[in-house]
Amino acid sequence: MALLGSEFGRQQPRLAEKFWSINWGLVLLLTLIAAIGFAMLYSAANGSWQPWAGKQALRYGLFLVIMIAVAMIDIRFWLKDLFHIFWFAVRPTHLFYVASFALLIFVEVHGRLGMGAQRWIDLGFMQLQPSELMKIALVLVLAGYFHGIGPEDMQGFGRLLWRLILPAGMVFVPAALVLKQPDLGTAMMLVATGGAMFFLAGVRWWLFAAVAAAGAGAVPIAWRFLRDYQKNRIYTFLDPESDPLGAGYHSLQSKIAIGSGGAFGKGFMQGSQAHLSFLPEKHTDFIFTMLGEEWGLIGGLVLLGLYTLVFIYGYAIAFRARSQFGRLLALGITTNFFFYVFINIAMVMGLIPVVGVPLPLISYGGTAMLTVMFGMGLLMSVYVHRDTRIGRFGESES
Repeated sequence: MALLGSEFGRQQPRLAEKFWSINWGLVLLLTLIAAIGFAMLYSAANGSWQPWAGKQALRYGLFLVIMIAVAMIDIRFWLKDLFHIFWFAVRPTHLFYVASFALLIFVEVHGRLGMGAQRWIDLGFMQLQPSELMKIALVLVLAGYFHGIGPEDMQGFGRLLWRLILPAGMVFVPAALVLKQPDLGTAMMLVATGGAMFFLAGVRWWLFAAVAAAGAGAVPIAWRFLRDYQKNRIYTFLDPESDPLGAGYHSLQSKIAIGSGGAFGKGFMQGSQAHLSFLPEKHTDFIFTMLGEEWGLIGGLVLLGLYTLVFIYGYAIAFRARSQFGRLLALGITTNFFFYVFINIAMVMGLIPVVGVPLPLISYGGTAMLTVMFGMGLLMSVYVHRDTRIGRFGESES
């Protein structure tokens, strides 16, 4: 017992040092964004904390603790060899990815149906969406994979292609499962995040050009596999007025609400489109539209400014990291967060077709918030351990 006590005493200062070295400026930014989300959910319920704002605030408090705990985990833990299967070393990054992939398969068989899609697993206290977890799992496993590849492995056409077969499968197989649910928005995010990780890892531009050309050639084939409602969304995006009461309803009402807000908005809880129920999904995918109607252009710019500061923090942390794994992990997490924001806001403004991507920390939803906060915990872990050097095989470097 004395030995255990002495060991615990020696560990305490280290944990305390990690705790105080967390980037509290980033924590404050995330809390400010979440507070805007609580206010908009309060407004969406016509001045009530139920059923959305109160639950969202409780979730944020819980996930904030999880984020800080993840931030203090040694970054080398994710590359630690846990056991071997033949010649293959299994690491926490692999287990997280496999668990997320297994949940994607499980949701195909036993998932809960909602809004025409089978995306959720009912846990009782919350609805778990495995595709959200896969976004972070994909960043983790690709960061670990490309960390272990040396410059010599990226040279030569044959060697490069051989090295990229496995990570390409890690991206496209889960994306195909998510598309089957169907969830076009999340599938797009998985492919975009995977492509960004390939680019950040130093994959040559001509490979991206070849993949883009192959993708363009596959569009006619992919079109045949799209559901009717997905095709209608694309038709509506090209001509929203063609079906104003059907497929084009969401997009048109969103534009009307944002435009009616003007420069300064109609005032908190004064948005007619939202409170007269013209605006669909006002507490989830289209919550930015309600913010634009009530707080106007200024309110939208304030929120975008806060998001931009998070992006700056994330990329600055990545550039400070001394390990390739930490750098790729921070870049991947920040880029994934950027895709959340860009796709949602572009969608509600009619710049891209309507897809189901929430606005991070603003839209109501448990799994999306858990994913964002866990990812931010990993980002802060990179910051806390920014001076840690890690060799290609996960060992520490002096």
